[in-house]
Parts: sequence; structure tokens; C-alpha cells
Amino acid sequence: MNVAFVLLTHASDEPAGVERAVASLADGLRSTGHKALIIAAGPSRADDGPHVVRLDSIELPRPLLFDDLPRLFEEPGTVRREVLDILTRYEADVVCWADAVVGLGFLNPAPPGARTALMVHFLRVDDHMQQALAHRPDVVLAVSPFMIGEAVRAGLDTANWHALPNALVSQSTVPGSQEREQLRRTGPVRIVTRADPSKGITELLDAFPGGFGRPVQIVIAEAGFELWPGMQADMIQAARSRAAALPDVEVLPAVPWLDVQPFLAGAAVTLVPSTSPETFGNVAAESLSVGTPVVGYAFGHLPTLVGEAGRLVALDVVDGFGHLPALTGRALEANNYSDSAVHLWQAVTSLLDDPDAYHAASLQAPHQVAQHSPEAVAQEFLRVTTGSAAPVSVPGGE
Repeated sequence: MNVAFVLLTHASDEPAGVERAVASLADGLRSTGHKALIIAAGPSRADDGPHVVRLDSIELPRPLLFDDLPRLFEEPGTVRREVLDILTRYEADVVCWADAVVGLGFLNPAPPGARTALMVHFLRVDDHMQQALAHRPDVVLAVSPFMIGEAVRAGLDTANWHALPNALVSQSTVPGSQEREQLRRTGPVRIVTRADPSKGITELLDAFPGGFGRPVQIVIAEAGFELWPGMQADMIQAARSRAAALPDVEVLPAVPWLDVQPFLAGAAVTLVPSTSPETFGNVAAESLSVGTPVVGYAFGHLPTLVGEAGRLVALDVVDGFGHLPALTGRALEANNYSDSAVHLWQAVTSLLDDPDAYHAASLQAPHQVAQHSPEAVAQEFLRVTTGSAAPVSVPGGE
């Protein structure tokens, strides 16, 4: 089976959900005997590898501003023709638009006979999304049942939507019981995130409790896109300035994808303080896979993903608790969530102070994501797009 993914923003080690989902799914397809190509915008990168094709007809600035996207497609004919030519020469059986815009779902340049899939990792109800759906892709792949629920609330027809979870890029060693107990007693609290106001880092640090008594380590990465010029640099600087005034709190540079799971395996708890609902929760899934309990807010997909493998607390949101604000996928408007962040710290302390509850959560954690291997998700992808693979039980799948 020849599968092609279109994601203009693809880059190796990109710290973003859609990019990681596509890369791990493509790996799963290749490991099960299929071919998987990723078509991305230029310019070419030294780390692209043989399975990435860069377009000559469009180049993206780095970082890309979301508000600049419309002007990139003022004359989309050239892009459409180049993508169609690549897909035709590749003899694609399945074409997956990784997004309505940066995945070119709104153009739908599929060759005759190819099956098409549109990924939805965050909900959009703009003209590009309407155009993508009007092309009637064979299947729409939402990243979680939560995402499908948001689409229903937005009034979209979800008859051909299926939930396909993100796959874990790698599998790391799960610490043994003695090591896990030592981590419970003295291990660090760790956070891995990209620099975005919706990730809740400044609110979390503003609510840092006195006398916490253990290290807090925050990895913050810059992605290839942002909401306004300098947003990511501003967020990192804000986190560093707050951390500098707090005992045992440090902000660390980004780590490669394959190092995220080992990093989280060495944590007592992984904190996911996002103040906008996680439509999947990559960091939480990677933490669970190595037996590290997760603490976060009880909305979005996290309650389903984490289950009994951590502690989730309420976030006081006035405009639709548990729903995507204004159905745009953008960050929540600036608010003071420091009171809610206090409850996150309390949940961390409560869990770490309860050995029985902590170890029960740690033992449950890998079971929450046991079927999220690239191979299992790849088989589920083929099942819902072509019917050519035997059904695989994947949590969140249909």
C-alpha cells in the first residue's frame, strides 16, 4: 500500500502534535510493510530523509504566523498541480491531508482512484475547513472522541468521522518498583511543552507553592509556528524569569523526540498544565507509557487518556468548560488561572504523599496506552481508510 501524507509544516523533531502524529503513523506503516511518503513545503532540510518530498511551489517562513496563512494560497493552482504530480508518480493508494489548511485538505489534489482522508487535530469552522469537507474525503480522522464531540457541537456532519489516536514514537524502559518508589520520594516533577500561552506554564509558576521540596524541571521547545511575532521567545523568557526566582525550578532546552519518554520515565509525576483542552495529549501519553503518573486539568481528551493513572482537577473556565473556546483551536483569551494552578500543585502533592494511590496509578499508566504503538495505529488507519487491514483494538478508535 502506498500512503502519502501532506503536511506543509513537517520537520524532524517538530514539537507539535500533528507533526508528531504524522511522523509516527508513517513509521508504523513502513514497519508493517507499506510505503509512506510525507509531502511538505520547502525549503529542503538536511534531516529530511528519503521519505520526505519538499515542494518547489511553496516555502514557509520559520516561524510561520497563523495570520499569514491565507496569503500563501492566494494563487493555489501551482501548489495543487505540483502535489497532484507527486501523488500520481508515487501511485498513491491513500492520500491523507493532515489538516484542512497546512495539510491542503481544502485543495484536495488527489489523483483518480486514490482514497482520501482528512485529519482533524483541532477544530476549525473557517472557509478552508468547509472547502475540505465539501471535497467529501472518504474518511475524516479526528484525533479523539472528544474532537468528534466538538465537531458535533459545531454542527458538522460527522457520519464518516473516526477517532484515530496518535501513536507513540518509541517505547522506553519502564522503571521497576524500587526505582519508582525512589522517584515518588525524591524524584523531580517534569513538564514537556512547546512555547504557547495555552500551555499554562506562567500560571503554573505563578502558583508555585512555598516549601514544595523537590526539583521541578520544565522543557520548553519552539515550534515552527506562532500566533504573533516573537510569541515563543516571549513565553520562554517569561518562564525563565519566573523560574529564576523559585527554588529548585529550572527551564531546560528542548529535547529530541526519542528522548522525551526516557526523560519522563525519570520523573515522579508529569504535569500537563494546559489551560486549553488537549485534543489528544502527546506528552501525557508518553508519560503514561513509562509508568509516570500524570496530573492535569479534567477536560479535553485527558480524562479518557489518563483514567486512573494520575490526578485531574477542574479548571475554572467561564466560556465552555471542556469545550474548545469559540471552536477555533486557538489559545484561550488571557485569564488568571492561578487559583486553578494552585489545585494542580495540591494534586501533585496529594498523589506523591499517598504511596498506595501513587503506585496504583503508576501500574495502570502503561495500560492506558498499550495499544498506541505505531504498528497498531497504522493498522487501524488502514482499516478505516481502506478496509484492507484486520480490525485492531485501539483505545479511542472506532
